[in-house]
Amino acid sequence: MIKFDYFSDTRRLLIRPLQEEDYHNWLNEFNNRLPSQHKYDVGRIDMSECTREWFTNLVKNHQQIAINDIAHVFAIFRKDDGKHLGTVDFSSLARGDFQWARIGYTIHNQYWQKGYGKEAVSEALQIAFKKLNFHRVEAHINLDNSASIHLAKSVGMEFECIRKGFIFEHDEWTDHRVYCINSMKQ
Repeated sequence: MIKFDYFSDTRRLLIRPLQEEDYHNWLNEFNNRLPSQHKYDVGRIDMSECTREWFTNLVKNHQQIAINDIAHVFAIFRKDDGKHLGTVDFSSLARGDFQWARIGYTIHNQYWQKGYGKEAVSEALQIAFKKLNFHRVEAHINLDNSASIHLAKSVGMEFECIRKGFIFEHDEWTDHRVYCINSMKQ
C-alpha cells in the first residue's frame, strides 16, 4: 500500500498522519483528558475498545481515505516531549474546478489555552494549500461554539454565512456558521 506521509512542523509542533507506533502515546493522552469543559467538548471518553489492533486498523483506514482523497487526518504532536495533542483533518468536498475542503480540529482539553490549536491549524492550512492542492477550505461551526469561532478567525478564516438546517446532530437539523479561507490569502 502507498503510504500517505505528508508532515510539517512548527516551532513547537509536529503535524503528521498517525503511525502504528503512536498507539500508547495516543491512548495515554485520550485517557488523560479532563472532564468535559463545555457542551462541544466530549471530555473523557471510554477507550476500552481501542486496542492495539483497533488502532492499527484506524491508521490503515486513515491511509486509505487519504490515498482515495476522501479525507486527510493529521495528528498533532508536541516536539519537546512527543505528546499527542489532538487532530486536524480535511474532508474533500469537491475537486475539479473547486478544489474545496472542510477542516475539522480538536485539541485534547488538558492542552487548551496554550496556543496549540492556532499553531496547528495555521500549519495544517499550509499543507492543505501547498501539498493537498485545495483552493478553498471551510470550517462549519455551531452558532454558539465561541472557542471554535475564535480559532477560525485567529488563523485568518472569514465569516461567510449561516447555513440553515445544515447538519443533523443531537436529533435535529442545526444551523452552522461557515468560515472560509482560500489559497490566494496565503
